[in-house]
Amino acid sequence: MTSSDRIAVLGAAGFVGSHLVDLLLARGQRVVGVDNLITGRLENLAHLSGDGRFELLEADICDPLDLEGPIGAVLDLASPASPADYLRHPLETLRCGSRGVENALLLARRKGARFLLASTSEVYGDPLVHPQRESYWGNVNPVGPRAVYDEAKRFAEAITMAYHRHERVATRIARIFNTYGPRMRLDDGRVVPSLVGQVLRGEPMTVFGDGKQTRSFCYVSDTVEGLWQLARSDFAEPVNIGNPAEMTILDFAEAVRREAGAAASVVFKPLPVDDPRVRRPDISRAREVLGWSPEVQFEEGLRRTMAWFRERLAR
Repeated sequence: MTSSDRIAVLGAAGFVGSHLVDLLLARGQRVVGVDNLITGRLENLAHLSGDGRFELLEADICDPLDLEGPIGAVLDLASPASPADYLRHPLETLRCGSRGVENALLLARRKGARFLLASTSEVYGDPLVHPQRESYWGNVNPVGPRAVYDEAKRFAEAITMAYHRHERVATRIARIFNTYGPRMRLDDGRVVPSLVGQVLRGEPMTVFGDGKQTRSFCYVSDTVEGLWQLARSDFAEPVNIGNPAEMTILDFAEAVRREAGAAASVVFKPLPVDDPRVRRPDISRAREVLGWSPEVQFEEGLRRTMAWFRERLAR
């Protein structure tokens, strides 16, 4: 990383991006955020109004990207990330993972900055190997509806490694697993805001398939800590960032119902096309390379998340 303490966060107004901005500022960095606000929200950054260490540029990284002044690192979290969003914006998602990532890499090369790609566990598709290690190449349907996100991220990883090998850019790749916490959008279609919102509104909970498919939920403060530790490391291969504590969707629904103190019913609907049956990270590499593992227990993270959603719904 260059000597500059000024960090560029692409996708800064998003759920994870805004939490990463908070962490960087708390660690004494200065931050320039970039977001086109397709799925990001200005309210996620409203608490930083008047903070001279943070500046926000409303721009699309698919357009030529340049930032004035020194930049020590470019952290690329810019992409629609929920099924509802990337199915609504398929072409934008593909452009963001291709043209947008290359623009971000070019910026890092010009600035002599370190580059971090926020990739995803979706590169593993509907995995045939469980838990998922970074050495697993995945089981992705390249022409299915989810491919606009899955393949965009797989291409993003490929071009990131090409710039690392051939352009000598100091690149890092994080494969982020299911992350939850405050600032998720109630309408983003992911399981956490969907089930929490339904319970808090007194509605039946919608579970797709038989509910026996699994996910591994990592609280957002743990995720962004892992991202920053990886950005500061000297490790160029992909690293899983997630929580290996696995549960079924039905178990998650029961935990939400229990925390809410509600007797919500469950409505079953057909499983979406190519929806993964299992998802659990092997984080051995993150432990060995970064000394990182998640610290927030699921029950505590769920309590914080539901308290935030309660406050939102009460407005």
